[in-house]
Amino acid sequence: MKLTRPSLKDQALAVIRQGMVSGEIRPGEIHSAAGMAARLGTSNGPVREAMLTLVEQGIMQVVPNVGFQVTRLTEDDLDEIHELRLMLEVPAMRRLGEEGIAGREAEVRRHAEESAAAAAAKDVARFLSADREFHLSLLELLGNGRLVKFVATLRDQTRLYGLHNLAEEGQLECSAAEHADLLDALVAGDGERAARVMSTHLGHVRGDWASPLPEAGPASATG
Repeated sequence: MKLTRPSLKDQALAVIRQGMVSGEIRPGEIHSAAGMAARLGTSNGPVREAMLTLVEQGIMQVVPNVGFQVTRLTEDDLDEIHELRLMLEVPAMRRLGEEGIAGREAEVRRHAEESAAAAAAKDVARFLSADREFHLSLLELLGNGRLVKFVATLRDQTRLYGLHNLAEEGQLECSAAEHADLLDALVAGDGERAARVMSTHLGHVRGDWASPLPEAGPASATG
């Protein structure tokens, strides 16, 4: 993938995150900014800035004089992240249901429909993008920018492994259906139902999707 549009740092961030959640970029591998930039067809600066942003978020770590590697998560780490997401996103959806999303339904529904279309096509990369936009766009409606950023970081810290297998098993379609259920509850103004759907949805993400990525083998510098 070549980076051709503006905001190269943001594009590099998106590509690197995608590589992590898909398992293409694994713990145990060392990536240099120069090597990654060559892969993306851009200069070192934006890629290094993107990697340093991920370091600040606890998603990557610096390997002195060599490059960057993904921070390895344990099952305990994943349990903590899941617990935090339950603490934040379940009450957030309850509140959003109580307050209503009048006038904003169409834009959120587009993300839900995009996730359903991607799931049906077994397009994992497209699904992950739509899934992210769906959930973060809902949180944005509450008007708390820090909440959105924190949840976005928690989502990125949860590496998802084996999603291509889940796509073949129809799990992505189940997740997309839960998006529709959540949106229906919010449109109906049913905060309690929205909270229940969100709790169930996060349970599936932790139980079926999130697991520590296997090591890539002996640490090696890759481009």
